[in-house]
Amino acid sequence: MKIIPGNHSLGATVHDLDLSQPLTDSGHQAVVMALASHGVLRFPDQSLTARQQFDFSGRFGTLEENVAGMFQEPGLPQVMVLSNIIRDGKPVGIADAGQGWHTDMSYSATVAYANVLYALEVPQRDGRPLGSTQFADMVAAYESLPEAIKRRIAGRTATHDFAKFWDMMRRERNSARPALTDTQRRTKPPVSHPLVLIHPVSGARALYANPGYAMWIDGMDRAESDDLLDFLFRHQTESRFIYTFEWARGDVLMWDNLRTIHQALADYRADEPRLIKRCQVMADRVLHEGRTDRHALAAH
Repeated sequence: MKIIPGNHSLGATVHDLDLSQPLTDSGHQAVVMALASHGVLRFPDQSLTARQQFDFSGRFGTLEENVAGMFQEPGLPQVMVLSNIIRDGKPVGIADAGQGWHTDMSYSATVAYANVLYALEVPQRDGRPLGSTQFADMVAAYESLPEAIKRRIAGRTATHDFAKFWDMMRRERNSARPALTDTQRRTKPPVSHPLVLIHPVSGARALYANPGYAMWIDGMDRAESDDLLDFLFRHQTESRFIYTFEWARGDVLMWDNLRTIHQALADYRADEPRLIKRCQVMADRVLHEGRTDRHALAAH
């Protein structure tokens, strides 16, 4: 394979790797190291079945079944369908996934390592692609924090809640997604994670508090917590940290949830079709292979 970095701290394109074929051990390791180095990897010109996407993604960790339980590939519930397409009067996928800054699975006791998304339809207008995905580099965001803020968050944890993002989409974005049931809320109760993670592959420190799911800083006065989180949220989404990825049909995009936060841009209309299939790779394997665990990720 050939890896071509972009001109941002995030993003590289991986050429000459057919993801429909099983990864060799050396290929797997090369992807792990490239993901740690670049945070976001594009594999262009792919042609995958849902099973092949599942198999590629599963090399990197356990694949999650989304708690919402909606729009899953038949027979492969770990492959989720993201789409604004309506067929026979019914949506084929979730239409408004990821529309706000967040880190997937920070609301889970075992956090996410990587996302693997495969684009089958990309909306176009006047010859330009729509529905880009934006990423912000949390290693760069942490490194550029004032030293006084680094000291304030050292050793601290924050509580994350799945319902925060879901309820925000219903309340503020007029989302058609249904209200969470009590069972769904019990399935993903709030959890705490360190505000600063040490990446199990690169060893770099990364800020781990995102606007989508972080609720408050544990053990801190609520007003002080709100002020500090507001500062961190504004800081981490400054333009200097942001990389915008423009999709093309056949792209597979893989990104590191321990290194980045992301959001989907909803700049396309209902008659401009978008169809993407998604796998969520949990961090169980990468943490084990790094001979560490979630609690050992806390930076002091």
